[in-house]
Amino acid sequence: MSIGPVLPSIQSEFGLSHAVASLLTAIPDLLMGLLALPAPWLARRYGRNGVLLCALVVLCVATVARAFSPNTVALLATTAGVGGGIAIAGALFGGLIKAKFPTRAAMLMGIYATALSFGSTVAAGTTGLLASIAPGGWRGAAGVWGILGAVSIVGWYIVANSERTNVQGAASAAASAPRLPIRDGKAWLVALFFACDNFLFYALLSWIAPMYHEFGLPVEKAGLILASFTAAFMCANPIIGALSKNHDRRAWLGVSAGLVVVGLVGFAATPTHVPVLWVGLAAVGLGGGFTLGMTLPLDNTHSADEANSWNAFAMLVGYLIAATGPFAVGLLRDWTGGFQVSSACLVVVGAMMVAIVPFLKPRSQVSQI
Repeated sequence: MSIGPVLPSIQSEFGLSHAVASLLTAIPDLLMGLLALPAPWLARRYGRNGVLLCALVVLCVATVARAFSPNTVALLATTAGVGGGIAIAGALFGGLIKAKFPTRAAMLMGIYATALSFGSTVAAGTTGLLASIAPGGWRGAAGVWGILGAVSIVGWYIVANSERTNVQGAASAAASAPRLPIRDGKAWLVALFFACDNFLFYALLSWIAPMYHEFGLPVEKAGLILASFTAAFMCANPIIGALSKNHDRRAWLGVSAGLVVVGLVGFAATPTHVPVLWVGLAAVGLGGGFTLGMTLPLDNTHSADEANSWNAFAMLVGYLIAATGPFAVGLLRDWTGGFQVSSACLVVVGAMMVAIVPFLKPRSQVSQI
């Protein structure tokens, strides 16, 4: 999340095209999809606490190492390390919520999403400023976030020492784990809605700051617009999640998707006119869609194990598609010389979210998890 505000500086230093630069965000997205499936197996095989601790170590080391990248290969390799650590940790935190709070999973998922958004907001709002004052420019600004990685390692080490993983119980759970719902049409609809939401989120997260910098704003102001995007996304996570109290969440899903389209249309038509309004509307819709999208697997399954299977499937499909968002915007920028075409394409993806909503009625007689 800290790369967006300093992406122009990284492009300038390494001579990256917009398409290659987009990989700095696309790679973590791709890994979040690919590693959604093996992460639960690793936790059952080696213990959740130990695997999660290792993921945090990889994340911390890769974050610091990226700041010292001597070339493009090293830059992308360390980004893969960052993405791998985020992917494993993110997948296991979701399982941790379900294991520890089975009757409040939806509410805790909203809090978890809010915490992620808060971190993104802080990173987006301060990295550009840090790059202008820190020794080493973008390198110092990007590497400083390794400090938070070290804090998370210490914190989780304390938590892990207070627990003892039952390996034998985990092994038996692995044997009875349900299969992915590949042949279930409703699971595909849930995954595609989640994919559209994340496609738009990561595309905007990657390119809002570079877009507005290209429009003539200084890096610091472009970073603040990005921060307003992540702040609105963060606020929407718990609010829309709390407002959606019915088992059938299509009304609030429709509101969220509608706000996304309105914001994207304004963003595409008049990007420099009240940009905070258009970016904010899109962010509120995406934030609500993200929280409700994470809750949809709970609404359509009968048990925690089945919900985990649906979550893994939604993350696999969702993040693999989302990974193409930053790359597609960057590639269209290279081809067309501007962001107008890519902005129009984002509106089309928002319209797809709206089109999917009517088909997301949850199955009846599904027990709450």
